[in-house]
Amino acid sequence: MINSKTQIIATVGPASTSMEVLRAMVENQLDIVRLNLSWGDMETRIEQIKTIRQLESEYGRKIPIIVDLPGLRLQKDHVHTYDNSISSAVTERDRDFIKFAAENDVDYIAISFVASPEDIEQCRKIITEFSGKQKVIAKIERTAALERLEQIILNADAVMVARGDLGNEVPIEQIPFIQDQIVQLCKKIGKPVIVATQMLSSMVEEQIPTRAEVTDVAYAIMEGASAVMLSEETAIGKYPAEVVATMKKIVIEAEKHLGDDIHLNLL
Repeated sequence: MINSKTQIIATVGPASTSMEVLRAMVENQLDIVRLNLSWGDMETRIEQIKTIRQLESEYGRKIPIIVDLPGLRLQKDHVHTYDNSISSAVTERDRDFIKFAAENDVDYIAISFVASPEDIEQCRKIITEFSGKQKVIAKIERTAALERLEQIILNADAVMVARGDLGNEVPIEQIPFIQDQIVQLCKKIGKPVIVATQMLSSMVEEQIPTRAEVTDVAYAIMEGASAVMLSEETAIGKYPAEVVATMKKIVIEAEKHLGDDIHLNLL
């Protein structure tokens, strides 16, 4: 096993819930699991957490769990947006999910559609209310977050460049440069940063990624991303274990070209 600095986060969903598939993903060097609470029921989530904890014991290593809050998400046909008429990114529904996270001792809570450092503080208060110790990830996916970026990074434990929803807020050609801005600022401040969305999306259906996807992942790693994240690729894709293995190969190759910069991670 070749150890790497950059961590791999994989979203668990219908395609990757079974012990067999999750074990294969861990063997292919999955580092962190994400549960997207916008979908699925809590009974399934509890079983997924139990399976992950069992694998932790089996492999003798920590596998952190991130729960991703739905927040202001609104589903419209086959796309989603968010309700910008609500001031706080942490909704009443999110309170229940934060309680769930605290009770099930997950490691991170990711706040969707963060607009301000106050959103992070509100989440922390609710975590404390339920006697939790979870760290907070701020998802950057709104122009409002870009306007207060440094304050948000300072207040969060980690940051996610959520390129999908961010691409609905700004011209898509600006995304690579906004991503670089966020990554570099996180490095300067000293906070871990995750790059997410459509990293190897062709592997939802195919066993081999496109050249452009490989370049995208490598670019994120060479910028200094602490972690790269898989979403639909492992949640609903045909090849969840294979896509983790492919991501690991790209990580290992990209890191051959990294300098000696301090590399932050989420463990």
